[in-house]
Amino acid sequence: MRTALLWLAVGGVMACGPAVRTTSGEVDGGSDAVGFDADQQFPPVDGMAATCDKIDVLFVIDNSGSMDQEQQNLIANFPTFISVLDASGLDYRVGVTTSGRDYEWTMATPIGPLPQDQDGGHNGKLLKPAACNMTNKWIDKTDPDPATKFSCVANVGIEGPSHEMPLGAIRDAFEDRIADGTNAGFRRADALLALVVLTDENDCSYEQSVNLAFGQTLCQSGTEPVAGYVSFLDQYTGHRSRWATAVIAGKGPGSCSSSFGNAAEATRLKSFVTQTGTNAVISSICDGDLSIGLGQALDLFDSACGGIIF
Repeated sequence: MRTALLWLAVGGVMACGPAVRTTSGEVDGGSDAVGFDADQQFPPVDGMAATCDKIDVLFVIDNSGSMDQEQQNLIANFPTFISVLDASGLDYRVGVTTSGRDYEWTMATPIGPLPQDQDGGHNGKLLKPAACNMTNKWIDKTDPDPATKFSCVANVGIEGPSHEMPLGAIRDAFEDRIADGTNAGFRRADALLALVVLTDENDCSYEQSVNLAFGQTLCQSGTEPVAGYVSFLDQYTGHRSRWATAVIAGKGPGSCSSSFGNAAEATRLKSFVTQTGTNAVISSICDGDLSIGLGQALDLFDSACGGIIF
C-alpha cells in the first residue's frame, strides 16, 4: 500500500503521524467476530511484518447539533479518500456509526436523587439506511459507486445525544454489537482495523451509570479511563499493530474556530492518541478542509498496514 504517494497524486494534503510502534508481547483474547477464540494464545512477536492487503475502516461521526457543516465537508472529501484506497489495491470495507450512545445517570438535588437518561444513540451500530441501497451494513470495495453510498450513510444528522462518546461507541461496535449479532461479519481477522473519529467536542465516554453531586456535569465526573479503550482494542484485535486510529477533532491547546464554528479541545481523544502511540494521529477539525485530516488518516493507515504483525 502506497497511499502517501497516491494521495499526493490526486491532490490531497497530507502530513506524517507518529513513528514508534509497540512490538512487545501479544495479548490473549480477541473475539468470535475476528475469528479468535477467547482462550487462544497468539504466538510471540518475532518482529516480522506480515502482508497486509485488507483494511476495515470504521467512521465514528459526531451527530450532535453542531456538526452539520463538518459532516458535509467529510462527504465532499470522501470520493478522494476512496479513490486512494482503490488505487492502493487494498480489499477495503467501510462502516459508519455515530458518537451517540444511550446513557443514564443520577443527579443529587436539594429534593433528593434525580434519575436522568438520554435515548436516541446508535450505540456502535453500523448504519444501513434504507435510502442508501447498501447490500451489507458496510460498503465493500466491490460495491457499485461506494463514494455515493458513503455520502448517503455518512449524512447522520444532528439530532444525536449531546454528550459525545466516540470511544464508547467504538467499544460498543466491537463488543455489545458483536455479541448481539448487529455488526456481525464486518471485522475480518486478517485486515487492519482502521478507526476514524470526527467530532468537535471532547469525548465523554463511560461504561457504568454514575451518581453526580449537585451541579456536576457528566463529562466532568463520569468518564471511563482512556487506557481501558486502548486495552480493549489491543485485546480485541490481538496486537497493537493490527489497529490504527485517526482522530479529527479539537487539537488544542484550548478551543479553536473555523468556518464550521467552534471546537472544544479534545483532551481525552488526545490522550487516546498518545497512549496508542505509532498507530494513531490527531488532526485539527478547525483546519477548515477535512481533506487534510483524511490525508493524514490515509498516511497513517499506509504506515500501519506496512507494519502489521500476525
